[in-house]
Amino acid sequence: MATLSSPPPSLSTLRKSFPSNSPIFPSFRCLVPQIKKTFTLKTLNPNFKTLQSSAVPAAATTSEIPLPLKTRLKNGETLYGIFLLSFSPTLAEIAGLVGYDFAVVDMEHGHGGISDALPCLHALAATNTPAILRIPESSATWAKKALDLGPQGIMFPMIDGPKSARKAVSYCRFPPNGIRGSAHTVVRASSYGIDEGYLSNYSDDLLIMCQVECTDGVKNIKDIAAVEGVDCIQMGPLDLSASLGYLWDPGHKKVREVLSAAEKGVLKRAPAEGGAYLSGFAMPHDGPEKLKSRGYHMVSGAVDIGLFRNAAVEDVKKFKMSVVDGFEDDSDEKDRKDGEEKYWSE
Repeated sequence: MATLSSPPPSLSTLRKSFPSNSPIFPSFRCLVPQIKKTFTLKTLNPNFKTLQSSAVPAAATTSEIPLPLKTRLKNGETLYGIFLLSFSPTLAEIAGLVGYDFAVVDMEHGHGGISDALPCLHALAATNTPAILRIPESSATWAKKALDLGPQGIMFPMIDGPKSARKAVSYCRFPPNGIRGSAHTVVRASSYGIDEGYLSNYSDDLLIMCQVECTDGVKNIKDIAAVEGVDCIQMGPLDLSASLGYLWDPGHKKVREVLSAAEKGVLKRAPAEGGAYLSGFAMPHDGPEKLKSRGYHMVSGAVDIGLFRNAAVEDVKKFKMSVVDGFEDDSDEKDRKDGEEKYWSE
């Protein structure tokens, strides 16, 4: 037993007293809450992360923690995600529980900033769902603040050429390889300094995504994709259509032609040969399955606000139609009762 005069054990000494696979020190990367109830949706998503049924921290079983996004991309998977603009931790948690492969917390078009994004990252971490932060602009300041939160990916908007792409990469790396400011001893990205190996491996799993969404960006897309450190090219169909003069018609033939040429420019060079992965957002006229068939490696198919809006509009519409002239047929009554039973039942 240590006496009062004995010096306290160092952090490294404490770490050595636990096995490498100890749930107490799981590489200092994932501190997740205890989950007491199994929630499985494998029928919806074969890659769904099954949560544990016993009161054991999820980090205790390494098989419960999905592989990093970069690893899964290298393994040839097509990943499916969602954009979060509401900055609701509850919706973020639901997104993680239902089995999305990743979630993009959108600070470019969403109302929130760094302080609003953090609770969403907490909620996603609780479900072992990788978070990607889309920043409002491609700048060193925004990148620094976003990366200090410890997301698995960062998305830079409006990248129009290799020069802006190289700048984006430099914002993600510490000197002498970049210009990222350092407070690594106290920020969330390093588990507030507990992860002693952070500086040696911080870039291993970080997914750097450059968004191409204007005519200049499309013209330079091959060179952007070839920039060292750029892992993924995110196509921006709405801004691209606006840049081409078709703001109200993103499905216009001209827009589709330009988008197709840009996609081929990215896919021409494989990531293993110095190219980049292709990522995009599904549209009403261009669904997720179409993007996957054209070679997209990451597909986002929904926005949390849009999902809620559509459900709310349909809910109100259904009610108002059911009370017109007092009309309500037997099928509506049966559907309502079934819905109530499903809602309240286990």
